[in-house]
Amino acid sequence: MNRLNPAVKPPLWLLAELTYRCPLQCPYCSNPLDFAKQEKELTTAQWIKVFEEAREMGAVQIGFSGGEPLVRKDLPELIRAARDLGFYTNLITSGIGLNEKKIDAFADAGLDHIQISFQASDETLNAALAGNAKAFRQKLDMAKAVKAHGYPMVLNFVLHRHNIDQIDKIIDLSIELEADDVELATCQFYGWAQLNREGLLPTRDQIARAENVVHQYREKMAGTGNLANLLFVTPDYYEERPKGCMGGWGAIFLSVTPEGMALPCHSARQLPVEFPSVLNNTLQEIWYDSFGFNKYRGFDWMPEPCRSCSEKEKDFGGCRCQAFMLTGNADNADPVCSKSEHHGQILAAREQANCTNIQINQLQFRNRANSQLIFKG
Repeated sequence: MNRLNPAVKPPLWLLAELTYRCPLQCPYCSNPLDFAKQEKELTTAQWIKVFEEAREMGAVQIGFSGGEPLVRKDLPELIRAARDLGFYTNLITSGIGLNEKKIDAFADAGLDHIQISFQASDETLNAALAGNAKAFRQKLDMAKAVKAHGYPMVLNFVLHRHNIDQIDKIIDLSIELEADDVELATCQFYGWAQLNREGLLPTRDQIARAENVVHQYREKMAGTGNLANLLFVTPDYYEERPKGCMGGWGAIFLSVTPEGMALPCHSARQLPVEFPSVLNNTLQEIWYDSFGFNKYRGFDWMPEPCRSCSEKEKDFGGCRCQAFMLTGNADNADPVCSKSEHHGQILAAREQANCTNIQINQLQFRNRANSQLIFKG
């Protein structure tokens, strides 16, 4: 039991970021900018110990992510260990490195769910964004193979100013692939996406047109059994109130990085907060008693205008990482909120989106060379 706050409930969702290694170089990746400095990865035994502790606490779902989790040769063993413990298991992958033999192995290990990400609806744009000319064909082939193996077809497209106007073609591709669930998620601006925000943030008009297209497809698909779940996630830069990030700080979600740092969200390592390692503490100690996980729980930490806001139990003051990135102080109200004294930064970003002419080849791509260059000092 949490000695500091007995009302804290156990985590339900564990994100295992197995590695930062990845064959692609997407300019909107949420991995940290300094990932090139993070060489160490937990061993198989260390990850299984994390799974055991999380399951003992009450966590029920686990996501295998990265980087690209397929680069871990022990992935089938990790899946089997998690499934044997009773987790619902989810693989989040680009599909690069996947083949039918691996799909068979994952199914044999008990994997429940595979989500494949695409960069665009056509080969040329997909290659420009991923930095891999063969990626699109591989993704298509593996999406079909996953479906043929009996898994639900779950696709993810990250939307931004360079592909959002293709949203009709993206949905058509999803229908062609007989997708069951499709997430059309506009860039959330963390990590490399924040670095490239000026070149990625869609305009308000682009968002409105995309919403209209999604609505039309939902109406057309209703009752057909196609695309039962078509989710469109807009950027909170065009909202006046912040999102309730992660369902609240340290409330539901627990992420563990490749080297073992435990975080209340996958972007929190950038904050000036000391977060513990699973190599030095049990997950129970980390979740219930660590300073990092308790820092923004509840409402006592909140300054104004959040403290007296009637919506604080809905949005929890917004995103701490976004507050830090835009104001330099994670305690501040999320600037997305129109009540924030820093809301002008959001308004300026919207206006900038109307004026910028940054092309894809001018973006800073997520690769080891750029990571090392950014942090060469």
